[in-house]
Amino acid sequence: MMSKAFLSISILSAILLSACDNTAKIPETKDKAQASVESKPITIGYSDWPGWVAWQVAIEKGWLKEAGLNVDFKWFDYSASLSAFSANQLDAVLVTNGDNLVTASGGTQGLMILATDYSAGNDVIIAKEGINSVQDLKGKSIGVEKGLVDHLLLSTALTDQKIAQTDVKLVNSATNQLPQVFSSPEVSAIAVWQPIASQALKAVTGSKIIYSSKDKPGLIYDTLTVNMSHLSAHKDEWKKIIQVWDKTVKYINDPATHDDAIKIMANRSGVDPKQYEQMVNGTHLLDIDANKKVFTKGSGFDSIYGSSYHVNKFNVENGIYKTEQNVDGLIYPSLIQELK
Repeated sequence: MMSKAFLSISILSAILLSACDNTAKIPETKDKAQASVESKPITIGYSDWPGWVAWQVAIEKGWLKEAGLNVDFKWFDYSASLSAFSANQLDAVLVTNGDNLVTASGGTQGLMILATDYSAGNDVIIAKEGINSVQDLKGKSIGVEKGLVDHLLLSTALTDQKIAQTDVKLVNSATNQLPQVFSSPEVSAIAVWQPIASQALKAVTGSKIIYSSKDKPGLIYDTLTVNMSHLSAHKDEWKKIIQVWDKTVKYINDPATHDDAIKIMANRSGVDPKQYEQMVNGTHLLDIDANKKVFTKGSGFDSIYGSSYHVNKFNVENGIYKTEQNVDGLIYPSLIQELK
């Protein structure tokens, strides 16, 4: 469910084949262009991650319509939403900052205008009994799906502890198979996201989380990324969409309305509200004030710039794409900075 993975080489190839020119098409007449603006909804692709499912609250409460917006949120499996965005079938998509770099490497230069959240505990490293820290992983075999978001988490944790990648053995496995891999006596730990992480903890007695995205806030940002030409033509609408997002975050975080919001989100995902509550707790939602800080240029993970510089290097080092992307050219802070 929480498969916000960096795209595999095969999916990247599909994006390369499907990517279209993002430049605006010149309308035949001025009247036709005006009619199109009035009738055509803004299309946004979203998928099953709490920071994105949160939009369901705004949808069901009618806040987008109240703001005078005509927005059509389209539900996708995550990778399919990126392919649709790359094929110019969506005006915007909900995507990790790292995956936006991947789609950019395939030719689709989407602009990140808003950070909906950062992962704050839903991505984890789980270890067997007797392994109590990242430092204890040295010389051990670790299950992970190479090139995906929790490979990034593992790599960052090892680097912080000055453990070389060659000092551990990576056992490459599909994420949904990692609970079974973890049960093998040869594997000492796995890097995985929720809810699969909970399955693995139940499968191996005495296992525990020794590191999570909560230990590295801002390593994994989730963003609203917009087609360049659409953003250029509809900046006022996108500002309003960001303001609706701010209202949504406040509704979710308000104790008086929190339970109602969780029920709406859990229903969209087909999950029990109590279970979904735990997933929301591992997702740090970002309102406009928080976004102003995130979109301030910096080299640390408290800035979407610093986080994206970091994942850019990771993507190249792991062969996800060959040449570093122009990170600054894919981040558009103006709308956030202009809002009060």
